[in-house]
Amino acid sequence: MIVRILIIAAVLLFLIFWVRALIDLFTRRPDLGGGAKVVWAIAMLVFPFIGLLVYTMMRPSDATISQNASR
Repeated sequence: MIVRILIIAAVLLFLIFWVRALIDLFTRRPDLGGGAKVVWAIAMLVFPFIGLLVYTMMRPSDATISQNASR
């Protein structure tokens, strides 16, 4: 019973992070072109854990994104 709850919690947490990354990718990344966004989305779909981890580590900080958008 406890194991099932932990698995469900892990899956829900992963889905929350994945949806947040997709929203971040398509709404808050003006520095990426349409093709690059699609490649990132496919990478996160095909390689869910690794793609999400790499995107989270490689994306610029919020301050960098807002600074580049104001230029």
